[in-house]
Amino acid sequence: MEKKEIYKSVLGMIDLTSLNGTDTYTKIAGMTEKVNRFHESFPDYPLPASICVYPNFAGTVARVRNNPDVHVTVVGGCFPASQSPLEVKVAECVTAVRDGADEVDIVLALNSFLEGRPGPAREEIEVIGREIRSVNPSVHLKVILETGALKERALIEDASFLAMEAGADFIKTSTGKMQPAATPEAARIMCGCIREYFRKTGKMIGFKPAGGIATPEDAVTYWEIVSETLGEAWLDKRYFRFGASRMANNLLSALEGREVKYY
Repeated sequence: MEKKEIYKSVLGMIDLTSLNGTDTYTKIAGMTEKVNRFHESFPDYPLPASICVYPNFAGTVARVRNNPDVHVTVVGGCFPASQSPLEVKVAECVTAVRDGADEVDIVLALNSFLEGRPGPAREEIEVIGREIRSVNPSVHLKVILETGALKERALIEDASFLAMEAGADFIKTSTGKMQPAATPEAARIMCGCIREYFRKTGKMIGFKPAGGIATPEDAVTYWEIVSETLGEAWLDKRYFRFGASRMANNLLSALEGREVKYY
């Protein structure tokens, strides 16, 4: 596939994200309106896969968006540190789904996982998954491994399989709030685990690189990793996402041959 075709496809795989302490309801509504109007300026390019916000803004995005194919994604479970009681995490995620969230991204409980106690981390994923699906059976759960904190290959592999076995629909590299964030090395390991899990179970798990991804070259790098490791079936927004809002304008600029600052 030519690079410009990859750029165009990746535009439709982006979870367009705003996760700032200064976010307001007006700002998030404005971002959603930009997505609504996107085809007025760029009719030949796909809309983002979702709009990703803090849980309190789920209702705003759900109310303002005019195309249900653009999902409402929230970062839940006391993002990004995941350092709150499970009951609090569950309440936050369930409330967001009731408000209209289609997808929930949570962070692996590193407080237990890094101590060599994977059981509590697994339980959190299972419980949150069960509770949000009791509200909306079609909601997707993405689990963020925070691979920058996992210093050994074996830890990334263990975290990947733990999350998938506990019910994750996607595994995601990073919160973007610590360094290093997404890396090609971590992506290859995670995609290898997804491939192995598929061979064992027949279940396709999605992959989402996030954090520090900004350029069209980055898009091609991760596209090629997924293509080579998992195959063409995964080159679809149902199984492949980017947490890379800055990349949206850069991809548009590369496609248009001029600087674009739409988002």
